[in-house]
Amino acid sequence: MRVSIIRAMVIVGVCVFGVSVSAQDKPTAKPTDKPAQGAAKEHTMTGCVQKGSTADTFIVQNTAGKGPKMIGIIKSKDNLTPHIGHKIDITGMNVPATEAEAMKNVPKADHYMTLSSIKMVAATCP
Repeated sequence: MRVSIIRAMVIVGVCVFGVSVSAQDKPTAKPTDKPAQGAAKEHTMTGCVQKGSTADTFIVQNTAGKGPKMIGIIKSKDNLTPHIGHKIDITGMNVPATEAEAMKNVPKADHYMTLSSIKMVAATCP
């Protein structure tokens, strides 16, 4: 009987030690952890598409009451030409002004974006 009690204690000790070691090997992110500072994330804005000052460039005039007034489009997966004069939602990533203004054929704007998608809101602009 004494031997079986000792065996049981050894087995419990090994199991507890194993669980404690595996818990230390796998750090987990807390739900309250924030993304790295400056990490880019997609955002959506609404506005009216206008042709830029040079060929194949576009500006979106923001129709929201807040935020930048003019959004320069750096690149878009979708063709914006058929949407000139339309009110659209644009979704994409921010491009820093210093980077955007150093590029060729980028219209002057308050904010710059690379678009991942567009959605037509209305066939006319207010």
